[in-house]
Amino acid sequence: MFKKIDRNKLVFFGGLIGFFLVIQVLQLMGIVTSFLSTILSMGTVLAIVSLGLNLIYGFNGQFSLGQWGFYAIGAYSAADITYRWSNNQDTSALMVLLFSVVLVGGAIMILYRTLSRLRGLDALSAFVVYLLATFGFVFLAVKIGGALTPAMNAVLGALPTWLSFTIVYILAVLIAGLVAAEISFLFGLPVLTLGSDYFGIATLGFSIIVKVLLDNSDTLLGFEEMKGARGMIGIPKVDDWGWFAVFAFFMLVVVVTRNLLHSSFGRAIISVREDEIAAKAMGIDVGFYKTLTFVIGSLFAGLAGGLYAHVNAFLHPDTFNFIRSFDPLIVVVLGGLGSMTGTIFASYAYLLVVEWLLRQILPPGFENWRFVVFPVILLIMMLLKPNGLFGNFEMPFLRQLLPPLKKKPAAESAAAPQEAAQ
Repeated sequence: MFKKIDRNKLVFFGGLIGFFLVIQVLQLMGIVTSFLSTILSMGTVLAIVSLGLNLIYGFNGQFSLGQWGFYAIGAYSAADITYRWSNNQDTSALMVLLFSVVLVGGAIMILYRTLSRLRGLDALSAFVVYLLATFGFVFLAVKIGGALTPAMNAVLGALPTWLSFTIVYILAVLIAGLVAAEISFLFGLPVLTLGSDYFGIATLGFSIIVKVLLDNSDTLLGFEEMKGARGMIGIPKVDDWGWFAVFAFFMLVVVVTRNLLHSSFGRAIISVREDEIAAKAMGIDVGFYKTLTFVIGSLFAGLAGGLYAHVNAFLHPDTFNFIRSFDPLIVVVLGGLGSMTGTIFASYAYLLVVEWLLRQILPPGFENWRFVVFPVILLIMMLLKPNGLFGNFEMPFLRQLLPPLKKKPAAESAAAPQEAAQ
């Protein structure tokens, strides 16, 4: 017998799939233009980034402004992989980054178990150990990846063009997320010991550092194809099934976030936000859950960056400046801290209002005034509804529901009062 499908789950996934199909049909009919379709894709990408920030800030209580930096890392990592393959039939970036994330990730897990047993080891000393191990394994990954690149070129070159690019594209997005996650772990080791405000400033500094490195990526880092401050061109744009890929990753992120929050890990993550001292008193490893949340949130940002690179097909460092780093924060606050429903809705609302509606309403030549009008709207909304549009509201599937009480058999119910009387 098939297990009965939960009604809330059916409504949620049915609604998402229905939304996706409606957009697809409207695109085929020409009602949804390519410009509006790009905005919807960008809204989905922004939702993925903002869900990661909501996990860090809304559910774990860490005020972070570094989400945009990890978003940039994911974008350029994925773009470099697909650029080399689509233009030169070269998988060197794919192989090097693949072995880097595998070897460095394995080293991090082994070192974490080993160093956690050492008492009295401060965060900076542990950071130095992790950093040295990372440099060593990245050097090894460059050697292994370079040796295996010709074989991978031959394997993918034998496949049909569409299939080989699909494999490279999916691997590029996944690797981009893992690269951002591992960098966030290394960055978070010394920084997560800071208080909330200082942590926010440190993460903002990280985003600025990433932007400066991208400005000089062709000279300082040696990636000539990224062209530094001129912007990276030649990135393959995924048109035919790009909306499907973006929406599939979005659904995956939503399900992972929902299941994480409903697990014992999720309850521990929220307990750190509610009272860090009480969480420590109850035996919760606060440092571990802060690191876990920060890494997962950065993983989502890296995935979103990889998707963005192929929606826009052009990357420029100014896209990732510190002013734009406030976009996911605006979305999280607008939708409501600790509300996945609010974050998803606000992501689409933010881009549709700023990039589409206000462009239509404002007279020609005054398009940039949308960056004045929307903050005024946001300010008014914060005064009238400080908890955000949705506050703590969640759709039934995203909200953790208590299981119904089991009904006792009639014989047991009748025997219970008699036993109590005796």
